[in-house]
Amino acid sequence: MDIDLADLDFWRKPLKERNEAFARLRELEHPVFFPEKKVPFLRSGKGFYALVRHADVVEASRNAKVFSSEPAVTNPEPPGWVKQVFGESMVNMDDPRHARLRRIVTRSFSPKMLANLQGDIEAACARIVDDVIKDGPRDFVAQVAARLPIHVICDMLDIPQELREQVHRHVDISTAYTGVRPSLARSVQMAGQNMLALLALQRMVIKLGHERAADPKGDLVSLLVTANPDGEKLTDKELGSFFSLLLVAGNETARNTMAHGIKLLTDNPAQRELLMSDFDAHINNAIEEMVRHVSPIMQFRRTVTQDHSLRGLELKKGDKVVLFYGSANRDESVFPDADAFDITRDTKPHVGFGGPGPHFCLGANLARQEMRTMFRELLTRLQGIRSVGEPELLLSNFDNSVRSQPFTF
Repeated sequence: MDIDLADLDFWRKPLKERNEAFARLRELEHPVFFPEKKVPFLRSGKGFYALVRHADVVEASRNAKVFSSEPAVTNPEPPGWVKQVFGESMVNMDDPRHARLRRIVTRSFSPKMLANLQGDIEAACARIVDDVIKDGPRDFVAQVAARLPIHVICDMLDIPQELREQVHRHVDISTAYTGVRPSLARSVQMAGQNMLALLALQRMVIKLGHERAADPKGDLVSLLVTANPDGEKLTDKELGSFFSLLLVAGNETARNTMAHGIKLLTDNPAQRELLMSDFDAHINNAIEEMVRHVSPIMQFRRTVTQDHSLRGLELKKGDKVVLFYGSANRDESVFPDADAFDITRDTKPHVGFGGPGPHFCLGANLARQEMRTMFRELLTRLQGIRSVGEPELLLSNFDNSVRSQPFTF
């Protein structure tokens, strides 16, 4: 087979070619095994089975007892000392450890908490559009998509204003390492920058956590360092790890969906016209269709905990499988004419926020709220807004990230 999902060169191919390759893989009787490539300083294994059909991704997502998130969800996985320094992320945990942390942090994303944020989100969107009008349109990512999620998260955490530019800079550095490594020297440099940025973010929030534990406010940090009704609260290392996850993952999903979304609306004028004919009626499903079409996180790994049969494939304990969300979201058996952007389709089964199960994206409703509010502000105040040319994409095998997208209005 001339397809190799483990080869970073595959991810340099144009999206159309990659989608065609995944379509060929979905037609095969069984998931295909890909030997893993060696990456300096990271733990490489023997390889992985690629789960590319929607049904397979959903099964593996739901069955966390067989398809484990431990010890890591990336391929290859980071060395053990990284967990010692930075703490362990929720995404790399199974129950009961994962369930405990999720119980604590879920309070932060309750319907009441999100409703209380709506005024702040609306004000942030209005300021962003004000600035675009004042400064003129240049880069949709820098001027719009990258600003809103970080602003909202900083508001939730009540990060002091004088620290916010620093937070934004560290987050940008942290996400830069998700791309294809251009060379060994550059790979080492980027990994070092990434870790220093994450460490700075964690130290910042741990310091805030100590301050808020002594003098609680109505913010997210205070909520996480004070006990819930069951007496549970986050330790320093857990708080730092969750903060990193919130800032990086919470930023990337909304940011990249919005950046791709403005181009989807530009390239599909009939869908945009339909959206604007009754914005309130169509916007929720339009957001879901953007997330399906974009698949902001393209893959996560699972490790098989016991012998298991999947679609006739006999998996053994210790085998790795990789869930390719972008492929599942273009499975024609679930989404007819899957490459088309159609805001009227049934988007309920999409796995753009991860598959159903214990690891479904905790911040999905917040991301939806941000995108819904931002597109309302953009499309009503800048009625001629549209992307210009092609976006500059991050060369990545993990997230569908947009570095820049020229636009005008």
